[in-house]
Amino acid sequence: MGTDKHIATIALKLGLHEWQVENTIRLLGDGATIPFISRYRKEMTGSLDELKLLHIRDEYRRLQELDARRESIVRSIEEQEKMTPELMEKIKNAVTMAELEDIYLPFRPKRRTRATVAREKGLETLAELLFRQQETNPSLKAEEFLSDEVSTTEEALSGASDIIAEWINEDETARKRLRRLYEKEAVIYSKAVKGRETEGIKYSDYYDWSEPLRKCPSHRLLAMRRGEEEGFLKISIEPGEENALEMLSSLFVKGRNESSKLVENAVKDSWKRLLSPSMETEFRNISKEKADDEAIKVFSENLRQLLLAPPLGEKNVLAIDPGFRTGCKLVCLDRQGNLLHNETIYPHPPHNQTALSVKKILSLVNAYKTEAIAIGNGTASRETEDFIRFIRFEKDIQVFVVNEAGASVYSASKVAREEFPGYDVTVRGAVSIGRRLMDPLAELVKIDPKSIGVGQYQHDVDQNKLQDALDEVVISCVNAVGVEVNTASSHLLAYVSGLGPQLAQNIIDYRTENGPFRSRQEFLKVKRMGTRTFEQSAGFLRIRNAVNPLDGSAVHPESYRVVEKMAGDLGCDINELMKNEARRKEIRLDDYVTAQTGLPTLRDIMDELARPGRDPRSRIKEFRFADIHEIEDLTPGMIVPGIVTNITKFGAFVDIGIQQDGLVHISNMSTSYIKDPSEVVKIHQHVMVKVIAVDAERKRIQLSMKDTTGKTQ
Repeated sequence: MGTDKHIATIALKLGLHEWQVENTIRLLGDGATIPFISRYRKEMTGSLDELKLLHIRDEYRRLQELDARRESIVRSIEEQEKMTPELMEKIKNAVTMAELEDIYLPFRPKRRTRATVAREKGLETLAELLFRQQETNPSLKAEEFLSDEVSTTEEALSGASDIIAEWINEDETARKRLRRLYEKEAVIYSKAVKGRETEGIKYSDYYDWSEPLRKCPSHRLLAMRRGEEEGFLKISIEPGEENALEMLSSLFVKGRNESSKLVENAVKDSWKRLLSPSMETEFRNISKEKADDEAIKVFSENLRQLLLAPPLGEKNVLAIDPGFRTGCKLVCLDRQGNLLHNETIYPHPPHNQTALSVKKILSLVNAYKTEAIAIGNGTASRETEDFIRFIRFEKDIQVFVVNEAGASVYSASKVAREEFPGYDVTVRGAVSIGRRLMDPLAELVKIDPKSIGVGQYQHDVDQNKLQDALDEVVISCVNAVGVEVNTASSHLLAYVSGLGPQLAQNIIDYRTENGPFRSRQEFLKVKRMGTRTFEQSAGFLRIRNAVNPLDGSAVHPESYRVVEKMAGDLGCDINELMKNEARRKEIRLDDYVTAQTGLPTLRDIMDELARPGRDPRSRIKEFRFADIHEIEDLTPGMIVPGIVTNITKFGAFVDIGIQQDGLVHISNMSTSYIKDPSEVVKIHQHVMVKVIAVDAERKRIQLSMKDTTGKTQ
């Protein structure tokens, strides 16, 4: 099967034109990145978005893997000298890996089986005779096969039955029908492991659980599998033995004579010993892969929302990593996030140095011209927020509580040690809190996404697939926002289209040695920056206040001539064109369409001229929790403000200002039916919630977003 056939297959499956698929595959093959293709090659793909491009890429990879396996199977069968034209045709036409493996199963090199032993004893001919079900007296026929190795007719019939059982197991039609039966009827059963009920009490919901496998949601399946891996649960998957045996018997049992009875017994043996374990393993893997994909999708979308959270922007920030006994670590950052000062105050018990702490805060705010205060949301967060809001500042100071998930991971990392070699982890953690307020994306790219706390069963899913998906999200977000090349860290630059860690560091080294970049053309002087890499990355790298204003925009250098021609035709320069909306309205885009530059690119250029280097992220808003600090302060019926911290398939977790987030179950998110919580909420969204139930002992809070118009607390 060649590439041309793959293009048609992918186009049909994804509902696209073949030219869209063909051009995408060719661009990817030439080394183009998904963000680059999506942003700068719209004419070639019909303006496909990143998601559709990823689907094309993944489907093409799947078909390539199928081809590689197909070639391996053909080679193996040919080496066995068992290839026939009919078999070759079946192999060529197989469209799934399961179908391909079913065809190959009879030819797969096997370990020694009961059927292998029976064949060695010369019983395959007897098995063939019995399988035809025309022998009315199998025992009499079996006497013809007695030998030094087969001493009784019972032994002969048993060996022949083992061979028949293996044939049934390897029958392509039987496996296809069983697969369909599992897809429709399979039930997943979960039972407690005897003697471990008390120890595994957190899995008690699954001690006697069953439901159709096709309806089992990803979070439940992953929870049960974790319980099994920890030794507390025993899981099985089956469609019902009676259904399976009935289907198999209808395929293989052709009469009612004694031979047919032997075949019927072989069917039962094949089901119990071979087919059932094989199919259960297959559907365990299929269901796990599906659950992984769903969990990874949820995690990826949560991560995207977190990375694209509204930034405060370039402000002088005082960041606080709160604490009781060890005090609150303070750091003062300038508008570029550079560390200017750090010290510790002790406003809370057991020290209670409130007055001294107020004096220090006021002094630092004045000395470093602080415009906003960032407070980590960990231990002593609410007490520190109350303390800060108690202070009377001479000017308006914005106060934000910042989600510090992953800050401790960053502060102990090699990255943090390289950035702040002379400071301890508490200072690094506080800096991270302040910087993620200023620009969440720029700071969070330094942290392993799995440590950021917006996943669901992230440690239970396929780690390679998870890492690939999260990396793609980070790349997508970084390139959607764009990167200011003269201030970006190497970690942020590494995610820019076409760069990677080594080129990112080369950019930093060049910047350190030669000063700020003055034009995009200067990128070509960076070590190992070739023309292809320049093409892939230049549009996503911005230079603020460059001589050419287009260098600070998302207009790609390859399109500068188009903009220059527009300005020339209007008798103005590019600066005026960007500042003067009336002049831009005089432009007729159709006049500038060429074979390389179509209307989609021209419209993007006009959008950029209107808002050069625009940040797609929304503006940050201040937020205040209600006057509650402990779970004991909650009572059912309270209506309080909260911030969405995590979204799962079954609901959303909301921070309402205490150490434990509450859960809004999907059934309590809207008065109308919804399939997915992400239809209603986003990460960091401010919401009003009603307290439904509080379990202080288990630290569980049930919340609702319905009927929240009453009196707030």
